[in-house]
Amino acid sequence: MGLLTVIRKQKMKDRELRVLLLGLDNAGKSTIVKRILNQPTASLTPTMGFEITSVSFGEHNLNIWDVGGQQTLRSFWFNYFDQLDALVWVIDASQLDRLHEVFRELYTVLQNERVHGVKLLILLNKIDLVNTGLEDLTSTVIKELELDSYGPREEKWQIIQCSAITGEGIHQGLEWLTS
Repeated sequence: MGLLTVIRKQKMKDRELRVLLLGLDNAGKSTIVKRILNQPTASLTPTMGFEITSVSFGEHNLNIWDVGGQQTLRSFWFNYFDQLDALVWVIDASQLDRLHEVFRELYTVLQNERVHGVKLLILLNKIDLVNTGLEDLTSTVIKELELDSYGPREEKWQIIQCSAITGEGIHQGLEWLTS
């Protein structure tokens, strides 16, 4: 194998990102993946275990690990933290009564040392179902999760409102991840 081949392979690897997609059950994680792939979203069932999807986005290849969010699967989330480049946490913005559970689970994930230093994208999904209070929701998430202590916003973490059904905000989130 020549030096040029090694350099090409390294450049390809440098543009490959391992992305872990987590959140509570029914937050819309799999729907977001289907939207990215331009596949139908009408008949999705809950993810039992995980699904890996590779997709090209700009100059990057994203390997997206979509892991189920049911209570019984959450203890297995930590098995997917190795060699992670980005964590995408999906919150169902239409189910504000679950925010305490969301905060507790995300806080637990962020305490794991294998997640330190990876980019964190929080997607406030299902905004098409919410009529008011989206700005307050973003502020609440930042405050409750103490995201300012995670590092500088724009560099280390970002919150984007989105809709997996309409596609709004998803492209923006991927652009931030790959920047």
